[in-house]
Parts: sequence; structure tokens; C-alpha cells
Amino acid sequence: GCDSSLNLSSQKATDAVDGIFRSLRDIARVRMHMKQFNSIHNPGSNTHQASASYKPLLKQVVEEICNPDRPDPVDIEHMSSGLTDLLKTGFSMFMKVNRPHPGDHPLLIIFMVGGVSVSEVKMVKDLVATHKPGTQVIVLSSVLLTPHSAIELLFAPDRLWPDADI
Repeated sequence: GCDSSLNLSSQKATDAVDGIFRSLRDIARVRMHMKQFNSIHNPGSNTHQASASYKPLLKQVVEEICNPDRPDPVDIEHMSSGLTDLLKTGFSMFMKVNRPHPGDHPLLIIFMVGGVSVSEVKMVKDLVATHKPGTQVIVLSSVLLTPHSAIELLFAPDRLWPDADI
């Protein structure tokens, strides 16, 4: 609601910042239901505050997909399709049947709703090349984010239908 710094008032700035923090709290509330991917911040320990770290959600998900030691990802579900998967699902009621792991496939397709930055695409490419060489990765997104467009989306009045020219 402010087209230039000349029209910026203290109240408009406070409202904008309150809106950003309201959105961040909403995101945190949604992620609380996740078992594994519920935080991007590791606060460290009480004795070592300097060991606090930030680990992006996309990095956590890709590492989980590429991790061969974890047979059943907790927050990533396999959606059954086809006759073979339907039979496996039916037999799983009577015996232990392992669900397919997302990292078992030679092609990994990641679609980021809301946008992805070039650095995030590079991070995914490097992680997969390190942990799962030979796997082809396709990263798709609704928009390619730039630093400017990411900030515009933070201030967009309706984030699902932003007015920003991105």
C-alpha cells in the first residue's frame, strides 16, 4: 500500500512487518504437524549457543530422499499407482511390505510451489550429485525467484495471488 518512500509512514511500516511475522507464524503452525521437517532452525545446546544452525527445508527433504540408510521417510508419503502398487497395498494388510523409497528411482522430480531460487536449484543438484550419483534431477517451480521478487512476495497483500510483477 505504499508506492514510494515519501508515502511511507511509521504505521504502514509497522503493519507491513506485522503481516510478515503473521505469515511466518502461520507457516510455523502448519509445519508443527510434521514429524521430521518441522523446523529449519537448530538452536544448538544451552552450553554452545554458537552451534545454532539453519538448514533449509528443501535441503532437508533432498537429503532425506537421498539417504539410503533411512528406509521409510516419515513426512514423505508414497502415493500408490498402478496395479502392482495396488496389490502391494492390499498385501500390506496381511504381511510386512516395504513402501518404495523416493530415492530408489533414477529420476527425481521436485516441484516447488511459490518459487525457487537459482541457488536452491544448485544446492539440490550438488546434494544429489554427492549423495546419489547417477540420479537425474528435474527441479520445476511456479516461478524463478530473484532477491527482488522474493522481497516483493513478502510484501504482497495476497501471497496466493500476488500483484508483484514477477
